[in-house]
Amino acid sequence: MMADGEGRLEVEVCAPPLEIEAEAAGDSELDCGIPFESNGYVLYRDRKEWADIEPVPQDDGPNPVVQIIYSEKFKDVYDYFRAVLQHDERSERAFILTGDAIDLNAANYTVWHFRRVLLQSLKKDLQEELNYITAIIEDQPKNYQVWHHRRVLVEWLKDPSQELEFIADILNQDAKNYHAWQHRQWVIQEFKLWDDELEYVEQLLKEDVRNNSVWNQRFFVISNTTGYNDPAVLEREVQYTLEMIKMVPHNESAWNYLKGILQDRGLSKYPNLLEQLLELQPSHSSPYLIAFLVDIYEDMLENQCENKEETLNKALEASYVKSWLKKKIQYGKNTGNTLEDPLKVNTAQLRNRVCQLKMISNDFIYKERIQHSALCAFKKNSRQREC
Repeated sequence: MMADGEGRLEVEVCAPPLEIEAEAAGDSELDCGIPFESNGYVLYRDRKEWADIEPVPQDDGPNPVVQIIYSEKFKDVYDYFRAVLQHDERSERAFILTGDAIDLNAANYTVWHFRRVLLQSLKKDLQEELNYITAIIEDQPKNYQVWHHRRVLVEWLKDPSQELEFIADILNQDAKNYHAWQHRQWVIQEFKLWDDELEYVEQLLKEDVRNNSVWNQRFFVISNTTGYNDPAVLEREVQYTLEMIKMVPHNESAWNYLKGILQDRGLSKYPNLLEQLLELQPSHSSPYLIAFLVDIYEDMLENQCENKEETLNKALEASYVKSWLKKKIQYGKNTGNTLEDPLKVNTAQLRNRVCQLKMISNDFIYKERIQHSALCAFKKNSRQREC
C-alpha cells in the first residue's frame, strides 16, 4: 500500500488480468482498494451520450459453477460492448469503447474482431492502429490475439517494412517467444524477405547456441530457399552444426538439427559422418553423441549392412551400457537363463537389442539433463551470493 497526494491509502497490486477500479466517481465504495475517482473515469452508464443504449449483462446461466467477481468498470464496459455488438453499431463511440474493453482484457478475440470491422467501416488510419498494437504487444508479447491483429493490419497495409526490426526488438526481450517467431516466419514467407535471414539466424546462434527456436528458424529458412538437396548446402550445414557441437557438446538443439536434416536421407549413408563423430567422441563425448551413434548403427542394421554382428558390437562399444549388458549376459549364463549373447542372434533380435540400447541411452540423457539443470541452478545461486 502507498499514500496518494491527499494521504489516502491505495493498494498497488490487484489480481491480474482485470483492471480493478471502484464503482463510481465520488462513491465511498472501493474495489480492490483503489478509489474509483482517482483517475476521473466515468462509467458508461453515467455518460449522457450513451443514454440511448441499453446495456446487455453477461449471461452466466441460472447456476454458474465458478462465478467471476468482475469490477464495476469491467462489467460496465463489457455490458455496453455487448450492446453495440448486438446492434452492430459502427460509430466512433463504439470504436473508443473497444479500446476500453481491450485495456481491460486484451485477449478477448471478439473485441478485436469487432474493432477490425470498425477500422474498415470508419476508414481509420491503419498506420495509427499499427502504432497502437505495437505498444500493446510490447506490454503483452505472448498474447495470441494481439499478434493476429498485427498480422491483419500488415496484410491490409501490404507494408512489412517495420516488421523484422520490430520482431527483433521483441526477441531481444525473449529470444524464444513463440508468437514472435511465428509472426516472423509469416512475414518472411508472405513478402519474400529471405535475403538476410540466415545471417540474422547465425548472429542469434552466436549469442545463444542452445536456442532451439533459432535452430528451427534456420531449418525453416533453408527449407524454403535453397533446400537440402544440393550436396554443397547439405555439407555446409553438417559441418556448421558439427562446429557448433564442438563448442557445446551437450547442446541437444544442435544434435536435433543434425538428425533432422539427415534422417530422411539415411544417417548411415552420409559420407564420413560416422568417422567424424567417432573422432569427436574422445574429447567431446556426451549422451547425445552416444545416442546419435546408436541411431547410425540402427540405420545400418535396418538397411541390411554386410556384417550385422560387427555393427551391433560397435553399437555396444559406443554406448555407456556395454558393461551393463555384459553383466546381464553373464548373469544369464550363470543362472541358466535363456538370454543369448547379442552377437549370436538373428536380425529381428539384433534390432530389439539396438532398441534396448536406445532406451537406456535416453535414460542417461534424461539423467544428464537433471544434473545439468542442477549445476546451472547451483552456479546461478553462487553468483547471486557473490553479488
